[in-house]
Amino acid sequence: MINVTLPDGSVRQIEKGTSSFEVARSISEGLARNVLAAEVNGEIRDLSRPIESDCTLRLLTWEEDGGKSTFWHSGAHVMAEALELLYPGVKFWVGPPVENGFYYDVDFGGMVFSDKDFEALEEKMLELGRNENEYVRKEISKADAIAYFTEKGDPYKLDLLENLEDGQITFYTQGGFTDLCRGPHIPNTSFIKAVKIMNVAGAYWKGDEKNKQLTRIYGIAFPKQKQLKEYLELLEEARKRDHRKLGKELDLFHFSEKVGQGLPLWLPKGAELRSRLETFLKEAQRKAGYQPVITPHIANKELYVTSGHFAKYGADSFQPILTPAEGEVYLLKPMNCPHHCEIYKSRPRSYKDLPIRYAEFGTVYRYEQSGELHGLTRVRGFTQDDAHIFCTVDQVKKEVGKVIDLVMYIFDVLDFKDYVAQVSLRDPDNPAKYIGSDENWEKAERSIQEIANEKGLKTVVEYGEAAFYGPKLDFMVRDAIGRKWQLGTVQIDYNLPERFELDYVGADNARHRPVMIHRAPFGSMERFVAILIEHCAGKFPLWLTPEQVKIIPVGERFNEYASELLEVLKNSDIRALLDLRAEKVGKKIREAELEKIPFMLIVGEEEVANNTVSVRKQGEGGDLGTMSIEDFVNHINSEVRKMLKQ
Repeated sequence: MINVTLPDGSVRQIEKGTSSFEVARSISEGLARNVLAAEVNGEIRDLSRPIESDCTLRLLTWEEDGGKSTFWHSGAHVMAEALELLYPGVKFWVGPPVENGFYYDVDFGGMVFSDKDFEALEEKMLELGRNENEYVRKEISKADAIAYFTEKGDPYKLDLLENLEDGQITFYTQGGFTDLCRGPHIPNTSFIKAVKIMNVAGAYWKGDEKNKQLTRIYGIAFPKQKQLKEYLELLEEARKRDHRKLGKELDLFHFSEKVGQGLPLWLPKGAELRSRLETFLKEAQRKAGYQPVITPHIANKELYVTSGHFAKYGADSFQPILTPAEGEVYLLKPMNCPHHCEIYKSRPRSYKDLPIRYAEFGTVYRYEQSGELHGLTRVRGFTQDDAHIFCTVDQVKKEVGKVIDLVMYIFDVLDFKDYVAQVSLRDPDNPAKYIGSDENWEKAERSIQEIANEKGLKTVVEYGEAAFYGPKLDFMVRDAIGRKWQLGTVQIDYNLPERFELDYVGADNARHRPVMIHRAPFGSMERFVAILIEHCAGKFPLWLTPEQVKIIPVGERFNEYASELLEVLKNSDIRALLDLRAEKVGKKIREAELEKIPFMLIVGEEEVANNTVSVRKQGEGGDLGTMSIEDFVNHINSEVRKMLKQ
């Protein structure tokens, strides 16, 4: 008998060799009908695989990310089987699950596949799903695998096999389709009740522009037709909220081919919005004890060789910058942290100086392939709200706690309510991936978990997701329409202090190595603004929006009063603009609604006579009635203070 520990802490004794599906059925028949895969000691597996030793076990349904990912991986295999039947002789590269659905890279040879073929492919996939074919896993020798794909004439799978050895190779078969695959998969194809082919695009083999271009087919699948309907409705809402569309309508940013792909130009309204975000965070950082620093946009290549970033990002960076001096090479900055290490090292440090907290809105550059660029969410030049804390080992827990407090404050102000903290730890079975002593790792991992629990965070633990230099805490946020984004990260680093030979003199008069904590609540300003636009549907919080008030006189003879009102509001630090166009009042109000301006002040004869304003709130707020100018100013300032928790 062996012991299986379930997520609630309960322990079940089972016979060695019992499958995860059998454990699910022993709990309830309902669970057995809905379970898709099993997570055994952190590894997601097929339900049919036997459990051979004591372990932790999570049974994954559609509600868990691991369940969805397994389902979509299985959907990719059904799509590949359908393609082989519809287009005999097609060749396949890879077909992984992605955040929403799956794709497969396909070589159609001389055949053509386009959006006109989507419906036929969907029908064939549903037909195959109804066959209830099991996904059968088979371990196979390298020689037999090579023989199979040689006979099939599939050079792409043969290429994949080159880097695999005996004991690492498995095939999965469902119906008439067999693929080289690590798995895992759902029990059988009958779970797939709804499918949709979403898109078709070109994709170079292995991502290399010198290689042949394959056809990448994106699809998605669901256990219920209702779920597909809801997903398509969500996509339609997402299209309405697309930051590229709203950014253009709201006049926030622009891309120019002459400037270059992935290099955004911030227009006045967008620059002001971004500046207010920076000011907001800078003030929060000042109160939390951070010191501002500024570093250059380029640095000597040797800085990034020392930090390890050249090895990691060199291939994805812009080409080196050569100077007139022989052998002198510079790079555009891919990361701010090496610069901050050099600032720390600029003079001797004592334990009495620690912790030291450096903060910078530093712009960095990485050469993303043109096909991967996407509005503000994936660019080639972006500004990180970076900060690095240098502290003693004993201060790590307290400093991580303060970072969490700062992230929580930001989320609260910006109305991000649905989030989970992912605790990313070492892979216990692969210690060679990591640097640093076990003692320091154990302290860091214990600290990051303890403080997350003390702060009452909803957490998930992911083994093997730690950085090579230390554990981290990533905040995964769901926006207003349920999409998940990573916002806010804190990482504990024993690597860079070692590589840069940073030290401080301790109370014992000996030299010690500091610990480095990386943190970025926004991540990048570009990506954060994009997420915020889509989260708010362009209707920004009152304190942040580029224009808070639009003044609309009902006739030309009230323009003078409206102009005087504009000056009063500006002098009260309220962002306002004046609409003096010779248009009907109704049209001006409709346009202000579309511009998502929070308040409109309608002024006419009565308002001029009584020195008041008629206040209209954007959206469902509607008519708020008449107020004195002073009361309106107080109303705006009071709402802003409330939003900023002041």
